[in-house]
Amino acid sequence: MILIDHKDRRPIYEQIIEKFQQMILCGAMQPNASMPSVRSLAMELSLNPNTIQRAYQELERAGYIYTMKGKGSFVSDTAAAAAHKWQEIQCEMQGIVDKALLSGISPQELPEILTACIQNSSVTVNKGSMKGERT
Repeated sequence: MILIDHKDRRPIYEQIIEKFQQMILCGAMQPNASMPSVRSLAMELSLNPNTIQRAYQELERAGYIYTMKGKGSFVSDTAAAAAHKWQEIQCEMQGIVDKALLSGISPQELPEILTACIQNSSVTVNKGSMKGERT
């Protein structure tokens, strides 16, 4: 389910957050699906339960999961909206890529164009968040 890269410079809890965000946004974890318990995930990954708890707290703060006392943590409905938005953006980008390719732009040039667009963007991405804010 989750693989930790011990060579990664980021803290382990941030890696856990990123993996769950990716799974939620790509639809691998459905809304209202039960999250693994802190204790079981800590045992599975051979980590301190406090590390998992911190990751879950950050995921809850960002709106990816919610917690019900005595029942555990679950994937939030807002994650379904985020997944829908993700798909919508992917469809829009696919249309732009198709248009670019039909205009004679090579596939090798597309990453360069995307990089330029990102650099010129007025949106900044918060560390640990998939959401952007206008500056």
